Amino acid sequence: MTAPLASPAVAGRAVPRVDGRLKVTGQARYAADADVRDVLFASIVAATVARGAVDAVDTDAARRIPEVVDVITDFDGLTLPYDPKQVAAFGQAVAVVVATTLEAAMHGASLVSVRYSTQPQLTDIDSRDVTAQTPSPSRDYSRGDADRALRNSAVVTDLRYSMERNNHNPMEISATAARWEGDRLTVWDKVQSVSGARQQYADGLGIPPENVRVISPFVGGAFGNAGQVWPHQLIAAHAARRVRRPVKLMLTRRQLYAVTGYRPRNRQRLAIGSDRSGRIAAIVHEGTVEVSRYRPYVENVSGSASYMYQAPNMRSALRTVQLDVNPGNQMRGPGHLSGNFALESAMDDLAHRLGMDPIELRLRNEPTQDQENGIPFSSRRLTECLRSGATAFGWSRRNAVPRSVREGGQLIGLGMSAASFVTLVSPCAASARIRSDGAVEIFCGASDIGPGTYTAMSQIGADALGVALHRVRFTLGDSALPVAPAQTGSRTMASAGSSIHNAGTMLRDRIVRMAVTDPGSPLHGLAPTEVDVVDGRMRARSDPARGERYEELLRRRRLDELSVEQQWSPDAAGERFSMHAFGAVFAEVAVDEALGTVRVRRMFASYDAGRIVNPMLARSQAIGGMVMGIGAALLEATHLDHRDGRIVNANMSDYLVPINADVPELDAEFLPGEDLIADPIGVKGIGELVIVGVPAAIANAVFNATGRRVTNLPITLDKLV
Repeated sequence: MTAPLASPAVAGRAVPRVDGRLKVTGQARYAADADVRDVLFASIVAATVARGAVDAVDTDAARRIPEVVDVITDFDGLTLPYDPKQVAAFGQAVAVVVATTLEAAMHGASLVSVRYSTQPQLTDIDSRDVTAQTPSPSRDYSRGDADRALRNSAVVTDLRYSMERNNHNPMEISATAARWEGDRLTVWDKVQSVSGARQQYADGLGIPPENVRVISPFVGGAFGNAGQVWPHQLIAAHAARRVRRPVKLMLTRRQLYAVTGYRPRNRQRLAIGSDRSGRIAAIVHEGTVEVSRYRPYVENVSGSASYMYQAPNMRSALRTVQLDVNPGNQMRGPGHLSGNFALESAMDDLAHRLGMDPIELRLRNEPTQDQENGIPFSSRRLTECLRSGATAFGWSRRNAVPRSVREGGQLIGLGMSAASFVTLVSPCAASARIRSDGAVEIFCGASDIGPGTYTAMSQIGADALGVALHRVRFTLGDSALPVAPAQTGSRTMASAGSSIHNAGTMLRDRIVRMAVTDPGSPLHGLAPTEVDVVDGRMRARSDPARGERYEELLRRRRLDELSVEQQWSPDAAGERFSMHAFGAVFAEVAVDEALGTVRVRRMFASYDAGRIVNPMLARSQAIGGMVMGIGAALLEATHLDHRDGRIVNANMSDYLVPINADVPELDAEFLPGEDLIADPIGVKGIGELVIVGVPAAIANAVFNATGRRVTNLPITLDKLV
C-alpha cells in the first residue's frame, strides 16, 4: 500500500454542503417530485375504528366521480403485517382510490363508506385493563443484589418517570411513486434504506428482490419514520399493478400520524442508592412501553443505565403493553432519550439529596470498564465533556439552592445531563471510478435523510484518492448501487465512510502501481510507497517535479476509466470493546413564576464522538438535536381518544413543535480525537447522540429554577403552577 497522502486533508474541514445549492434552489427531487409519465394518483381510505372487522365497503359514490379510475378494496397478492379484512388500528388503510388527479383521489376516498363490526379495543397504556408482558427476547439484566443494596443505602432517590408519545414531523411527508414494467417494479420513495426497502417490497409483493429498484436520492427529514416500508407504500405498488399504470400515493399530514411510527409512550421507575460520599451502591431501572398488538416495536428504555456509572449492584427490567395501535418505531435517539431522561433526572435528584454538585457526582462514579460485559470502552471521554462543557457554559455560576435566582417574575435555573449512544458499524459496499477526464465518481447505496451524507462521503472519497473535493461526484439513494445499511442508529458515517475510504484507497493504490510499472510513466521504476498523490497528481516523494496526473496515465493507456468495487465489513472489535459516543449537555431556563411557562434561554453541549469529518455539519446536527430535544422536553405529546384510538392532535396546529421563538442561543463543541478501534476512519456517529441528553438537562434546570422535580414529559405549565 502507498504511503499516506501528501494532499491537504479535506475531511476535518468545515465544507459547505455539496448538495446545498440543489436544495435551496428547489432542484433536489424528492419522492413526490418523481417525474413519472402517465401517472395516476392514489389516496387511502382509513379505518375509523381501533379494532374490528370490515363487513362492507360501499364504493358507488366514489366511482361516480369521472376522474376516478378504480377503487381497490381487496389486497390479494399483497402480504401485509395484518389481515386487511381486520382492522388492527385506527387509520389503517382499508381501501385505496386511484384517479387521474390527486384532488379527485382524495375526494373519492372521502366518499367511500365502510361498515365495521367493532371488537373490544384498548389504546391506553395507563388503563386498568392492560397487562404488562416480558418482551421476547427479554431485556432484563442484573448484577449483584440491587434491591437489597438499595434498601441499605444511606441516600436514595426512587421516583416514577413518564414520557408521552412523540410523533415524527419531518418536512417531507411520505410519498411513493410506483411503476411496473412487466414483472419488474421501480419505486421512487421516501426511505432510509434503499436496499432494505427493496427486500421489503419484494417480500410484500411476492416477487424476487432483483425485480425491484428503489430510488430515493433526497429525503426531507425522517428521524426514523422512513426506516421501514409501511403498508401504504406496498399498497401504492399493489395499486399500480392492479390498474396497469404508474401510481403516486402521498399521505396527508394527518395520515402520517396514523400510519407511520412514533416514539412510544413509556413509564419508568428509576432508583439509585449511594453512601453519603456519593458512591453509588445500587441502580434499579424498570420500564414499561406501549407496543402494537400486531407488530411490536420494543423501545428499550433501560439500555444505558447498565454502563453509564460505576454501580456494583444493578437491575433493569423492561415490560411491554400490547395495544390496538399502529406500530411505533425508531425515533431520533431511540430508547436512549427516554431512558436517559429518567437516569439523568435521578442522578440530579440524588446529587440534590446529597448536597453535591451534579457534575461531581458523575465524576465520582465514572466506570473503568463496561460493567455489563466486563470489557473496556473503545474510547470514553465523558469526564472531559463534563469539565470542558462546564467551563464553556459557565456552570460555576450556578446557585445550587433551587428557587434562589430571579429576574423580575422569572425564576432562573441551570441544569445538565450526561448523554451516550451506542456506536454501530455495519457491512457496506462502495465503488469508486476515475475517468480519463480527471473526474472521480463514487457510488454507494446509502441514504441522506439530512445530516449531509453527500458532503461527508465526498470528503472521505477525496482524501482516499488524493483529489480535490470539486472533482468528486458522489451518488447514493438507488438500490442498483452497492448495498449499504440503513441510515439509522448513526451508523452511516462509520459504515459507508469506511467502505468508501477502503474503495478509494484501493483504487488509488491500483493506479499508482499501474504508473510505477508503466515504462511510459515518469514514475516508472519507483516503489509504490515512494509515490504521493496531491490534487490528483502522482509524484515522486523525493522529487515532486517528477510525476503525472491520473487522467494522463489513463489516456496514455487508452482507458476511459478505472474502477473498483469493494465490500467492507467491520472486524470483531465489538466483541472486545464497548463502543459508545458520549456527551454533556447544559441548559439555562427561565420559568414564569405566575404562569408556569418555561423558556430555554441557552444551551451548550460538549461531545466525544471520535473524528469529526465536517465540523459545520456536526454543529448543524448538534443544534438540530437540541431543537428536537426542546420539543420532547416542553412541547410534544400525541393525544389519543381512547374510545376509538383516534389521534386528536394529528396536525401542526395542535401537535406542538419548537418554532423560531422557542429556540435560544445554542452551541456545541466536539472534542478532538478519533476512535480507530471502532472503525478505520475513527468516527463514532453523532446524529442520535445530540438529542439524548437534552430533555434531562432542561428538566434538571427547571428543578433548579423552581424546586419542583417534574418527572413526566412534556413539562407543561400545569405541572408547575
